[in-house]
Amino acid sequence: MTGGRAIRWSTVLAVAGVALVAGWVSYVHAYDVVRAHGEHGVLARLYPGTIDGLIYSASMVLLDAARRDVKPPPLARWLLVAGIGATLFANVLAGAAYGLLGAAVAAWPALALVGSYELLMWLVRHGVAAPAEAGGPVSLAVPNDVETAAMASLRATLAVGNPWSNNQLADRFGLTRAQATKVRQRVTAESDGSAPEA
Repeated sequence: MTGGRAIRWSTVLAVAGVALVAGWVSYVHAYDVVRAHGEHGVLARLYPGTIDGLIYSASMVLLDAARRDVKPPPLARWLLVAGIGATLFANVLAGAAYGLLGAAVAAWPALALVGSYELLMWLVRHGVAAPAEAGGPVSLAVPNDVETAAMASLRATLAVGNPWSNNQLADRFGLTRAQATKVRQRVTAESDGSAPEA
């Protein structure tokens, strides 16, 4: 397993662990607040899901935009902030009866859940590049077979009007960001008629 994969998988496992504990505590806090303020039965049990569902939906829209190299809709950022604010508020309110310290303790699971989840989303959006060896040159060479496959795939997606982003090229062909950029530049140069002769 490469260093980048090890980092990604260890982060996924850490987020899953935090999500199981913090998600349950945060849900119970939100449920208690909702039930104490007029909602009962199934509605009270489902209500906290609207907060976490909003955070997830907004994060997925931001992730999709990043993977396609397009500008995300401002609404996604606003709703992500609103969802984070709502979950923090519900958890603070659940602990407010125990004073300032109780409110801070109750808020922590929501902060831990949202924080670790957003760090994972950042990792997925931006990838993890393996560091170059200290003092050694950084090689941007792409093996011919991988380069040819990546260029062919990029040409095909350009032809149908939905070109792959550099992130998608890197993920599918195991390239670094610099290598994916190099592949894109070559395909662009071909379409401009400015590609150098082999």
